[in-house]
Amino acid sequence: MIEKAKELYALENFELRPVSGHEGGRNLVYICSRDGENRYVLRTSALDDRTEEDYLAETEFVRYLARNGAPVADVIPSVRGKLVESIKQEKKTVFISLFEYAKGMLLSDNGYRYREGASLDEYFYHTGKALGSIHRLSKQYRPVHRRGKFSDKYTAEYIGRLIPDSCADLKRAICRRLEEYRALPTDPENYGLVHFDFCDGNYHVDLETGDITAFDFDNCIYCWYMFDLAHLWTHGIGWYRHIASAGQRMSCMSHYFGKILEGYRSETDVSEVMLENLPLFIDMTIIEFVVDEFECCAREGSEPDEEDIGNAVYCLVNDIPYGGFGEE
Repeated sequence: MIEKAKELYALENFELRPVSGHEGGRNLVYICSRDGENRYVLRTSALDDRTEEDYLAETEFVRYLARNGAPVADVIPSVRGKLVESIKQEKKTVFISLFEYAKGMLLSDNGYRYREGASLDEYFYHTGKALGSIHRLSKQYRPVHRRGKFSDKYTAEYIGRLIPDSCADLKRAICRRLEEYRALPTDPENYGLVHFDFCDGNYHVDLETGDITAFDFDNCIYCWYMFDLAHLWTHGIGWYRHIASAGQRMSCMSHYFGKILEGYRSETDVSEVMLENLPLFIDMTIIEFVVDEFECCAREGSEPDEEDIGNAVYCLVNDIPYGGFGEE
């Protein structure tokens, strides 16, 4: 398969280095380097839960964003001019795409040290600005191929089938929130195609300029733009979780999220009404996490680890906001 992929993308003179997958990952990813420089990322589908339509919708969105100035790693067409190629392997079809290697590096690979001489406030601002740029363009996007909607997947019926009856309290807690989501506005200013996994594991930081380049739109879906902002909130708690006082932790999070919003609003707006619903959208990110854990376990024939999802489940069932981060 890899040799065929090299032919399709003219990668014969490149070294392909596999990237260690994370638990539940649906793709096999390879870094393509030449002369010691990382140039591209080759992605091959490992599961059969995506269709060609899904991959086309994703790559067309990425190409649109890149061509209109968003800070994203562009998709590279094959030698046949296709954004998505397919290879028959045994009884399944493997879908393949090639992307630019995003400039910079994961902040985690630098020990979460930001660029020398610059404050974390700059980093937070740039993060919000990058997301705002993506959302600004998404509001104008008219797709050829379409991704699914949040409401298509996250239904009471699906939750009922996925989560066992032994977790009845969790199922009720999720379904109650799904009803609340149905009442949220879905006008173009508030709802559109979002990244759905925008966090520091899916963008590189240029440690010379502070610029951010996003990648991995594999989960992109039609949802509320506030989801991506709430996702940044939940992934920002690592900066302050060591603080003993819950009040101080939340005060720091308010400052962090304020800088995110400052950068975001330099590109596009978000209404105060939607921001007032931040706790509800944080619950949405927690639900996405819990559902993903149950899906991964269903594929592997196992059960979610209490240590992994226990706190998330407890907060959903007991209506504890902000994932418990504001609790002593």
